[in-house]
Amino acid sequence: MKVVLFANTDWFLFNFKLALAKALRERGDEVILLSPPGEYGSRLRELGFRWEPLPVSRSGVNPVAELRAVARIHQLYRAVKPDLVHHFTIKCVIYGSFAARLAGVPRIVNSVTGLGFALLADTFKARCIRPLVLGLYRLALRETDVVFQNFDNRRTLESHGVLANSRVHVVAGDGIDTGVFVPTGESGKELRVLMMARLLHSKGIAEFVAAARRLKTELPGVRFALAGSPDAGNPESVTDAELAAWKAEGVVDFLGHRSDALALNQACSVAVLASTQGEGIPRALLEAAACGKPLVATDVPGCRELVVDGETGFLVPPGDAVALAEALLKLLRDASLRERMGRAARQHVEEDFSDQRVNARMFEIYGAAH
Repeated sequence: MKVVLFANTDWFLFNFKLALAKALRERGDEVILLSPPGEYGSRLRELGFRWEPLPVSRSGVNPVAELRAVARIHQLYRAVKPDLVHHFTIKCVIYGSFAARLAGVPRIVNSVTGLGFALLADTFKARCIRPLVLGLYRLALRETDVVFQNFDNRRTLESHGVLANSRVHVVAGDGIDTGVFVPTGESGKELRVLMMARLLHSKGIAEFVAAARRLKTELPGVRFALAGSPDAGNPESVTDAELAAWKAEGVVDFLGHRSDALALNQACSVAVLASTQGEGIPRALLEAAACGKPLVATDVPGCRELVVDGETGFLVPPGDAVALAEALLKLLRDASLRERMGRAARQHVEEDFSDQRVNARMFEIYGAAH
């Protein structure tokens, strides 16, 4: 079988879909990876994969340019003649589905890894474009297999009548290599709190800074770090002025974009995600849990699938920096609690979120797609 995996960045393919691509190749399928050009395309090719660059703007809204993007995808699908295409992220799902249908691709699988700005944000712009996005989803997802990472996101789109003519599945995240992301215990005596996220307001950046500010007076020796960078293509990105002010305050170490997620997670004491709008299955928490770290996250879709409150960590209300600080304080003051919750987090990942389990489920869907 010839399979195309299409995402909005080569970074996404390399970091989130490489295990799936390898598993497909190992079972004898021909795999073509498709994304806009970036620094990870060459790395995918070095691993022996066919990667094709295809420019698609993440935030563009010019109708002519967007129709041209659909035409480019259609042209490539006609040339490649895949048996199955699997799309990830909103634009790839919508544009890829239209192009695949026009090209006569036999099987179309669409992953809704998160609901995104248009469906989750409460801004004027989001409310204006929401009906358009829902309408496009309704057309694009028709008679395709649609894969969600959690039941909350599925219910949300079902409530808008988007999935009436789709075959719907729920698969717990992208999977993770539990042989690479392994526990090593706490690193040294320094307590470290790590949050990994794009610098978007909806990720709870301000709440994390506020929680760190409260705890620094009580636990001055704790280090708070945030790994991630602003996202200029997202309307919710923090501004340069906000970032400069937080850096000047010195309460949180802003590490910028990092490619050493394994080392950062193994070195931390507690992992945090303070998202206010929900996730698919957040990769940052998944990696930390696989490394045996206790988790503190907000009680929103995606986070609540990974954080079993009181067992693998703590869930707190979104937007509540005080509750976030209190949950962190419990863990930072109790080494035995951190160890117990970290072990439970690792076990939870092994049982439900490993590459092997997720890929096996995807193969079932591929076999059933028609």
